[in-house]
Amino acid sequence: MPVLGAVGYQANWFEVMQAEFMRNAMLGGALVAISAGMLGYFVIVRQHAFAAHALAHIGFPGATGAVLLGLPVTLGLAVFTILGGLAIGVAGKKVADREIATGTILGFATGLGLLFNSLASKNASAVTNVLFGNLLAIAPDQLVVFAVFTAGLAVAIAIVARPLTFASVNPQVAEAKGVPVRLLAVVFMVLLALVITMAVQVVGTLLLFGLVVTPSATALAITARPLWVGLIGTAIGLFSVLSGLVLAAMFNLPPSFFIITVAVAIWGATLLLTRERHRPADGGPPSPHVHEHHGEHAAH
Repeated sequence: MPVLGAVGYQANWFEVMQAEFMRNAMLGGALVAISAGMLGYFVIVRQHAFAAHALAHIGFPGATGAVLLGLPVTLGLAVFTILGGLAIGVAGKKVADREIATGTILGFATGLGLLFNSLASKNASAVTNVLFGNLLAIAPDQLVVFAVFTAGLAVAIAIVARPLTFASVNPQVAEAKGVPVRLLAVVFMVLLALVITMAVQVVGTLLLFGLVVTPSATALAITARPLWVGLIGTAIGLFSVLSGLVLAAMFNLPPSFFIITVAVAIWGATLLLTRERHRPADGGPPSPHVHEHHGEHAAH
């Protein structure tokens, strides 16, 4: 009972939602949802879900190292996730080669994170925030960084969207037509690293998959068109973040739990509603018509 005593409806939740820290949390979460929505389609179609999850863990030693040195956590996360993304991006075109490289880098990064964590034991709360996120602690200077990352991501996606789509759904044909497939893979991993850097600070390393991948996976169960997947995935991410913050204020519980719960609930409901359309599930990329459709149009 003492533990459950802290859980309950908070009558002043509306006033809490108007506080400055909550406004920062809403804006920070919204920027992450928008960034994840822009890249989510490519994460799934390129079968980089494991890489996205791994990059969050690869960023862990960067965050703990930054805490140890008294540097901004965002800086440490960005350096390690980008370096990890570059390493994975040049590892190879085959999924098997890429996953071996990802797992190897992940193992080394995890060991390094444990070392830094033991040395930074006096800052246990900061390390906990990296693992589980602390959206309510987003500061104004972090919002500026998030805004710059999101703007940069939007510009980059606008430039590489067409060739990246072609290289994602039909890499062999794209390479035969002169599309720089390997370079696009590296660029994509750097962009993904920036999204991971932001998302870790919202939902943490351990819960990141539910915000970066799940909304776009939900959208892809509804439509195979990249633009609509991006828009729907972004909308689901935004709804998950904002409703998660409201529920956190109402029941005095961590927002990360509610954000992920809402995203997963929408995903589960969508799968139930579209199960007839997606009955032959093989665990791979979207159905063949996605590849045919985009392979034809991206070639022009």
